[in-house]
Amino acid sequence: MQPSGAGGLHQAMASPCIDVCCYDEATGWCLGCGMTRKDKKHWKKEKDRRPAIRDALSGRLLTLAASGKPIGPAAKHKKKA
Repeated sequence: MQPSGAGGLHQAMASPCIDVCCYDEATGWCLGCGMTRKDKKHWKKEKDRRPAIRDALSGRLLTLAASGKPIGPAAKHKKKA
């Protein structure tokens, strides 16, 4: 049985992944959600890291957008170079 409190909240936190999984070559950030491949592994296995990962994502996505990259669902339709 799970104890109540912070641990329970981390488990219940929904993944920010939106199934785009297209990574920026320079940063390693997913254009869809902002996570790195390592972040995605940590999300699954180390639930205590979830809040820190989620906190980093909006800044990453803003940085990608400011550099002209499509982000979120629009990244799914990214032109192949």
